[in-house]
Amino acid sequence: MAHIHWFPGHIAKAQRDLKEKLSLVDVVVEVLDARIPYSSAYKNVRNLIGNKSRLILLNKADLSDPKLNKLWAQKIEEESYAPVIVTDLNNQKDINTIIDKIVEIANPIMLELVKKGLLPRAARTMVIGMPNVGKSSTINRLIRKGKAKTGAKAGVTRQQQWVRINRKVELLDTPGIIPTTQDDQTQAIKLACVNSISENAYDNEFVARELLKLIQEAGYEELLRQYYKVEDEITLENIALARNWLIKGAQPDSTRTAQFILTNFREGKIGKITLEKPPV
Repeated sequence: MAHIHWFPGHIAKAQRDLKEKLSLVDVVVEVLDARIPYSSAYKNVRNLIGNKSRLILLNKADLSDPKLNKLWAQKIEEESYAPVIVTDLNNQKDINTIIDKIVEIANPIMLELVKKGLLPRAARTMVIGMPNVGKSSTINRLIRKGKAKTGAKAGVTRQQQWVRINRKVELLDTPGIIPTTQDDQTQAIKLACVNSISENAYDNEFVARELLKLIQEAGYEELLRQYYKVEDEITLENIALARNWLIKGAQPDSTRTAQFILTNFREGKIGKITLEKPPV
């Protein structure tokens, strides 16, 4: 069996950099991928963020199963004791809800500062998460609603700027990237399926075959049949044959088909699919 290969060389540095940024903020916005809420969540997030207040975004809801989005949001709230917002970031109402929730979460923290005799200030927040879950999109949508950059803060490099979203919220304009350091191959495969791992770390054919299995195990076999027009067993080879994608010797072109399947899933063309069900 093929494996997803991790490259841990920069992990310690990435964690140090992330902790340095986190020391400057009041509220952490953690972004998860709604198609794989469990696998895209960092299991040691509490060790990473300490006692910081947290808002969780279940992002890419436009690509995932709406029924499961609701169930996952409830489950994550129960387990994390943090509010969860389901979003695809395409709706301005979602952006307003995120900003309002940050203000609400930060309010007790700001009141505590004033009690200590400090001047009132805007709550400082940053966006964290695994690669490609939508951190940069979240920042860009929030910044679009915000004003000019307010300049560097002490302890942050000059490349990192704070942006005033409104008079109550400031946002660090660079995302906190959580390094993917699991040894769990099932989670690794799911992260590869949603493009959260560098393509250098895996073989497309292996991941595409695993993705077809995962989609069927999750109960979406009919979506695959409808999209790929396959009546027999749903395999890489049968999908290639259905499209008449052949190579020398009339063999199915599994390389081309694998990339095609991964792209279709990542763009939501097969349908709204969630690969993980919330535990009961």
